[in-house]
Amino acid sequence: MIQSEAVVMMLGGRLAVDFANAPSYPGAPSRQFSWEQLISFLEASRIVSQERSAALLSLPQSDPHTAGVLLATATRLRDALRQMFGAQVREGPIAAEWAQPVNQILRITEGHDQLIRRGDSWKLEFIARDGGLEWLLAAIARSAAEVVTEGASARLSACANPFCGLLFCDTSRTHRRRWCSMAVCGNRHKVASFAGRAPRSLAAKAGS
Repeated sequence: MIQSEAVVMMLGGRLAVDFANAPSYPGAPSRQFSWEQLISFLEASRIVSQERSAALLSLPQSDPHTAGVLLATATRLRDALRQMFGAQVREGPIAAEWAQPVNQILRITEGHDQLIRRGDSWKLEFIARDGGLEWLLAAIARSAAEVVTEGASARLSACANPFCGLLFCDTSRTHRRRWCSMAVCGNRHKVASFAGRAPRSLAAKAGS
């Protein structure tokens, strides 16, 4: 497994949403995107195998131009998804130019749907044409198109922590999910709320 700069956290509920979040982590949004983080994401999302990801890590040394083009394309796609999904959360319009990086990937990649067995269950996955390296982003672009076309039914939301900003699709039973991660941002909110109540409680006791 890749020893990357940080562990990839898949909290979005949809492939494209997780990619829009990358490489941010709960409570720590970031716009930086390195080659190692891109390959870590592709491995964590099972777009490439562990063996393929290990080979891709050395690409900037063996073929820096190809690696640079792919990283730039991936970064443009990631940034466009943040804009589109952000507008979707705010129930605002999605600008046509934001969709261009998605359509670019959809145009240059070819592939097909295929039933894939994952443990005891089956999933429908997109298998891209193995030619060039743009196919590595094909499944992400397709997932993004699905989230956008689903609109409100995708239940796309942003973490309630104002210092976080990570996105997620609310698939909870009650559709009342507020946090990207209950263990991180949700817990921080609980701690902050408790800290805010504690002085008032002490003051009330002192005055009684």
